[in-house]
Amino acid sequence: MMISKSSQTPHSGYHWDGTDRRFFEGWYYRVTLPEHRQTFAFMYSIEDPLGGKPHSGGAAQILGPDDEYICRTFPDVKKFWAWRDALGLGHWGKTDSETRFLKETGFLEPADFKDSETRFLKETGFLEPAAFSSHIQEGYQVTATWHQGKICDRGSGNYSRWQYEIKPIYAWGNQNASQQSTAGFFSFLPIFEPGWQILMAHGLATGWIEWNGKRYEFSDAPAYSEKNWGGAFPQKWFWVNCNCFDNQPDLALTAGGGRRGVLWWMESVAMIGLHYQGKFYEFVPWNSKVSWDIQPWGRWQMQAENEQYEIELTGTTDLPGTPLRAPTENGLEFACRDTMLGQLTLELRERLGGKSKIILKANSSLCGLETGGSPWNESWLSN
Repeated sequence: MMISKSSQTPHSGYHWDGTDRRFFEGWYYRVTLPEHRQTFAFMYSIEDPLGGKPHSGGAAQILGPDDEYICRTFPDVKKFWAWRDALGLGHWGKTDSETRFLKETGFLEPADFKDSETRFLKETGFLEPAAFSSHIQEGYQVTATWHQGKICDRGSGNYSRWQYEIKPIYAWGNQNASQQSTAGFFSFLPIFEPGWQILMAHGLATGWIEWNGKRYEFSDAPAYSEKNWGGAFPQKWFWVNCNCFDNQPDLALTAGGGRRGVLWWMESVAMIGLHYQGKFYEFVPWNSKVSWDIQPWGRWQMQAENEQYEIELTGTTDLPGTPLRAPTENGLEFACRDTMLGQLTLELRERLGGKSKIILKANSSLCGLETGGSPWNESWLSN
C-alpha cells in the first residue's frame, strides 16, 4: 500500500511532535470524473492531537457533485492515526462492536499517547480494506495508493462512501529524480508556518464513490493530493489547481499564494508548479518573479517568469462557490470558498534570445479555484 522512498515527497509523514503547542495538519485528496464533469474533493484535518484542548479533534469534509458539501467531525483524537515516515492516516468514528472490533483488529488505546507512540502506531493504523468495510461504520483511511471511507452529515442526512486505488504519476519534481519540498528548504523548519506540500500533482484513480445513493465507478480518473501543517495559520490565501485539461492528459497545474507568518513578521508569497510530459516547471520566489491579481471571487490571474520560461494563467467562474471549513486559530471554521467547476486558460513559453516561444496552450472547465481568509474587500494585487 506504500510507494517507494524515491518517489515520495518530503513531508509525506505526520508532523506533530507530541507536544501541547497549538497544532493542525490537513490533507486534501481529489478525484475528477471527466465523463460526468464532476469532482470529488476530500479534506481531512486533525487539531491539537494531544487531546483535552478546546479545539482538539478531527474532521472529514467532502466537496462533491455540483459543489455539494458534507462534513463529519471526529472528536476523539485517540481514534486518529498517521504514519511518521510515509503518507498514511485515518480517523474512526463508530465501529460495529467495540468488543469484537478490539479483539479482531488488536486496537488498544494507550493511557498516554506520548509515552506509547510506538505501541499505538504498531497496534493501530491501516486496516485491510475488507476489515475496514466490516468494522468501521464511519471514518476514513488513506495512503499514497489507497483511499477508503464512509461518512454521514448529521445535519443534512447526506452521506458518502468511497473506495479506490491510486497510481501516482507525478509527485513534486521531475520524474525519476528526487522529489522537492513545495515551500523549499526552509519548510523543514517551523520558520514558515503553515507548511504546504503537494504530495501528488497527478495520478490515476480506479474504484468507486457513492454519493447519496448514486454510485460513480471510474477507471484511471485524474487524482491529486496535498497537505498543510503547523502551529500558525495563514491570514489570507488563494489557490488554483487542475489536472484534467482538454486534450492534454499529461498535464497538471498547482498554483497558489498567501500571507503567512515568518518568525515575527508576515510575508506575501506565491508559486506556480506545472508538470508536463515528464518535466517539472517550477516558478517560486527564489527562482522566478511571480505576480498575481486575485479578485475576492470570480477571477484568478497569475504570471511568472524566470531565465528560461514564462507562464500565464487565468481562472474564472460564474458560480457562487461553496463555503468550506478550515483549521483556524479559533478551531475549524468556515474560512474559504471553493468551486471545482472553474474555467482555466494556461500558456507556457520558453525564452530564447530575447524572444519567447509557446510550448503549451491549455484549457479546462474542471479547475479547482479557492479564496480563503480575510480581508477580501478588493482585488489582491502582488507588490
